[in-house]
Amino acid sequence: MEKQLVNAIQDEYAEEFAWCYGCGRLNKEGHQFRTAWDGEETVTLYEPKQAHTAIPGFVYGGLIASLVDCHGTGSASLALHRKNGYEPGSGEEPPRFVTASLHVDYLKPTPHGVVLKAVGNVEEIHPKKFKVAVKVYADEALCATGEVAAVVMPASFAK
Repeated sequence: MEKQLVNAIQDEYAEEFAWCYGCGRLNKEGHQFRTAWDGEETVTLYEPKQAHTAIPGFVYGGLIASLVDCHGTGSASLALHRKNGYEPGSGEEPPRFVTASLHVDYLKPTPHGVVLKAVGNVEEIHPKKFKVAVKVYADEALCATGEVAAVVMPASFAK
């Protein structure tokens, strides 16, 4: 990978909310996406496994959708955590988000064998709802764009 992300928001999620197949650190079978700040944008880096093949040489589109989805909810969590006066690593548990809507546009086939980079820009549209525009790159090539509407997880999801 091009660099190791430190202070990813998913590292801070409470254990009961760290099982997502896409970004759950406790789901050993999952992707374990990690999202962090890179200036005012968010970033997730991920190197697809061989099993994530659509056709030889190219990444399966479902993986791209999963990356956009989890990057979006992680980005929303980062944004609200910062708005609340905290950063990952501060010791405060961050808010957890769920996906209200997901849209992905595939611009070109995504080559296999390179690190994917999801870059997000977050816009608050309601105190409990955020919109995240995501771009997915393979090396320097823009392969997909997406938009996630993420909402703060309802308290009823908690134990």
